[in-house]
Amino acid sequence: MDNSEKKKYAIKVKNLYKIYMIGTNKVRALNGVDFAIEKGTFCCIVGTSGSGKSTLLNMMAGLEPPTKGEIVIAGEHMERKNEAQLVNFRQAHVGFIFQSYNLLPNMTAIENIALPLTFQGMDKATRIKKAKKALKLVGLQEFGNHRPGQMSGGQQQRVGIARALVVNPEIIFADEPTGNLDSNTTLDVLKLIKKIVAENKQTVVMVTHDNNLASYGDMIIHIKDGKITEIEQNRQVNDDLDNVELGGTLDIPSETSGEAAASSPPVEPQPLPTEPDMALGQNITVPAYAGYHPDISGTDTGST
Repeated sequence: MDNSEKKKYAIKVKNLYKIYMIGTNKVRALNGVDFAIEKGTFCCIVGTSGSGKSTLLNMMAGLEPPTKGEIVIAGEHMERKNEAQLVNFRQAHVGFIFQSYNLLPNMTAIENIALPLTFQGMDKATRIKKAKKALKLVGLQEFGNHRPGQMSGGQQQRVGIARALVVNPEIIFADEPTGNLDSNTTLDVLKLIKKIVAENKQTVVMVTHDNNLASYGDMIIHIKDGKITEIEQNRQVNDDLDNVELGGTLDIPSETSGEAAASSPPVEPQPLPTEPDMALGQNITVPAYAGYHPDISGTDTGST
């Protein structure tokens, strides 16, 4: 890839195959996939269960090796990296938004957001400062000391978005990020993601089974039986997104108010080895930011 292509494209996928052996049968989860995503694009990959969309996401994120083909992200070949190199790459370049939020229940919103920075060796004061900035970006600055159980689903997902943003990633992968949300909150989360792409010039790749949700993408990749059936360019901005402001002005009628959330009973505390300024390398079960594991969020990596 020449320098001009490196500058233009966030992701390039070429002749990509993923073949699983089930007994003596070959199952082609991906069957020769080609596409390129320009930087600063909100790309939606849409398909039914078993279409190959989650397998494609996992391979772009370096979580599964391809059987054949190339995956170039930020100018680097993912298929040529070993596991340690992939972990380092994800820490430096990639953020994840999960369907099931994956927030630690007895950490506050600020602590959850700051957690990925712990694995980068960043000092506590800087982590907290960056986490507060990310929380403000998603409009929840007043919820910094709330734990997940004191927030609605939509608020938890916005904390998850802030957690993905805090590392300032070039690319954000979102695996059915609105799957657990009601229709009103889903719309607001999509508005937020779209505004982040537009204002921060970051690239978001979202997997969904819903064509209506996919219509919010600048680019829509339709996948069926492991093959791309159509790629739509959809860069026109929807009218209802034009006046959405980041930093606390999203109108989400289904959300719990700050007063109600503050009065909610706290989550029953559960012991953790330590709080987020834990020493690097200490054993703790957390959402795997060093290498996102799809099984945590409920994705069947072997069938989709």
